[in-house]
Amino acid sequence: MTLFKAVRIVPQQRQDVVERLGRYKRTLNPGLNLLVPFVDAVRTKVRHARAGGQLPAPPVITSDNLVVSIDTVLYFKVVDSVRATYEISNFLQAIEQLTVTTLRNVIGSLDLERALTSREEINRTCPACWTRPRAAGASR
Repeated sequence: MTLFKAVRIVPQQRQDVVERLGRYKRTLNPGLNLLVPFVDAVRTKVRHARAGGQLPAPPVITSDNLVVSIDTVLYFKVVDSVRATYEISNFLQAIEQLTVTTLRNVIGSLDLERALTSREEINRTCPACWTRPRAAGASR
């Protein structure tokens, strides 16, 4: 039983955040890892693979006072397991709220016709940290 608790195998594309007696100790990387039985505990298992999903269509008011609903698909990748675990209570909800807020701000500055035909402009207006650079000739 003690040996079973001491060995932890972390699969690829995941990191486990370890606490020792309730305090952050270290992050387990993919592969075979050893823990101190009954003292160390895995708090969270954070996936580092690209994840995504469709957000509920938020109502947005354009500059000409018309209400539109925007279908949004969001892709994200966690790059820091410790910050995703300890610096915010629910990082998935925070990503969704930040996306909805930014879209409302961008679409709210456009009239209906421009909002419906300016997908590339909307993508350029969003913060650069949301998109990763693509190789020349790569498609979206």
